[in-house]
Amino acid sequence: MPDDLSMSLPALPPTEEIAALVAAKLNLEGPLLPILHELQETYGYIPENALGIMAEALNITRAEVHGVVSFYHDFRSRPAGRHVIKICRAEACQAMGGAALGAAVLERLGVEWHGTTPDGAITIEPIYCLGLCACGPAAMVDGRLIGRATFETVIEPIGERVK
Repeated sequence: MPDDLSMSLPALPPTEEIAALVAAKLNLEGPLLPILHELQETYGYIPENALGIMAEALNITRAEVHGVVSFYHDFRSRPAGRHVIKICRAEACQAMGGAALGAAVLERLGVEWHGTTPDGAITIEPIYCLGLCACGPAAMVDGRLIGRATFETVIEPIGERVK
């Protein structure tokens, strides 16, 4: 996706810093998910150089760590935009206009699902149920739920100029 390629990745965090974050969670039972959450909270994504550090500390393969990171949709391999829009793609929301809403937002932003605008302002992601099935279509903008979402109610809270 061209929008992802045009956004440069930040410099990788220092190995020592990542190792300290990992070490702080090793005493927990089943520490992989708490470590991943800590990394995501600290950096906004899971840095590539953290996979090997976690694998070694947990005595598992790098592939196993990657499998967990890629399985859970909320873990990112690159930073998100300043704003994150999630539009429900579940059947109930689709039946209430969710597909048209998603298409309109994607077209206006000029990105595909999981894409970030070239200026790094907005990331758009599909989500499969926000629990607002009776108020579809549903969306989430920067963690705020929106029922009966429209293009305007999804874009307006962001306050960014949308082309």
